[in-house]
Amino acid sequence: MPDQLWVRSHREVKIPKPQAAATPQLLRRVNAQAVLAAIRGTDVATGTELMARTGLTRASVIAVCEDLIRRGWIRELDAPRRDSPAASPQKGRPARRFELQARAGVVLGIDIGAATTTTAVADLRGTVLARASGSFRAADIPAAERVSVVDRTCRQALAAAGEPAGKVLAVGAGIAAPVDRRGNVLASQHFWSLFDVGLRAALQDLHGWTVLLENDANLAALGERWRGSGAGVDDLVVILAGERLGAGVLESGRLLHGSSGGAGEMGFLDMVEGVGSSEGIASLARRWQAAGGGPAAGGVADARQVFEDAAAGDAAARAILNRLAERMARVVAAVASLLNPEQVVIGGAVADSAGALIPGITAALPRFTATPPLVTVSPLGDRIVTVGAVRHALDYVEANALELELAG
Repeated sequence: MPDQLWVRSHREVKIPKPQAAATPQLLRRVNAQAVLAAIRGTDVATGTELMARTGLTRASVIAVCEDLIRRGWIRELDAPRRDSPAASPQKGRPARRFELQARAGVVLGIDIGAATTTTAVADLRGTVLARASGSFRAADIPAAERVSVVDRTCRQALAAAGEPAGKVLAVGAGIAAPVDRRGNVLASQHFWSLFDVGLRAALQDLHGWTVLLENDANLAALGERWRGSGAGVDDLVVILAGERLGAGVLESGRLLHGSSGGAGEMGFLDMVEGVGSSEGIASLARRWQAAGGGPAAGGVADARQVFEDAAAGDAAARAILNRLAERMARVVAAVASLLNPEQVVIGGAVADSAGALIPGITAALPRFTATPPLVTVSPLGDRIVTVGAVRHALDYVEANALELELAG
């Protein structure tokens, strides 16, 4: 039976090998991608296990593994002693065992907001080795200054991880603006234009890095499907719900961008009855608290106080949570009516508190939509964008392993 091609679109899909387009070079590339993904998902893999996970023949698996060993991506382990628990009970030649060289290179995942930026350094399994954060002195600082803060934060994170800049194989970077499939920022609104700072070219010039620019909510969706409450869900929407609402959409495991990157933008909520804007949970909680005579200082911490007061039985705070649950139910219903996802996840810095809204949202949903999805909160908290950015960078690395040169 002929080998099969593997194509990754933030999930693995096995499709029959197209006879006309399957050149030897393409086969080598996609087979290497499949084997790397399979080895990354386990501590040690045998040739037989890789055959089962990739659908490739034994000869193809061994050929790919030997190529990846020569290039430094994986290594072959010595056969276990016969009296070792890892030894096979079967007689004959011991199974060949392979392991990912997880520190052969690193990737960066960056979350760039209006006020702060955070960089995570991860190895080739996606394990985060270090993080660093920096602040922008103002939202509308010059582009060069914004790039400088991001670059400094990247270098600080690499130093904390003990890794040189030359080992970075790819950088995933999320910004609070629409980004099209080619990595171009849609700068048709002033706030979005603040993020159109030439980051890809700047980091390429400074370090030679490949930067994969993406919308932050899109990366949140990738991160949630990888390591969050939406793990493995193909039809998934993640709503970043802090100051403003923005959504990342996965349909059949494929990230949706739209023609200019605007898929998932929530401006349409201005026209939804009972919602009226894309203002987020933290912003609304503070504003409604202040309108009721509570403290009016800014920040997520103040919004969290509303949830804490509600948990302690404060009537005014509980009323705010009821309003928030009703409003978010309408938001989720609008998304469900348009996209019919299996699951909607509320993510971002407010996720730690937003669990209190889930019962109210779930109870209200059937009033607004005939296709209510499962609604959860993300366990990733304010790490959700950097987790997705790391996943995005690793997808690039695995897809281009045969073209990338490992340092040393």
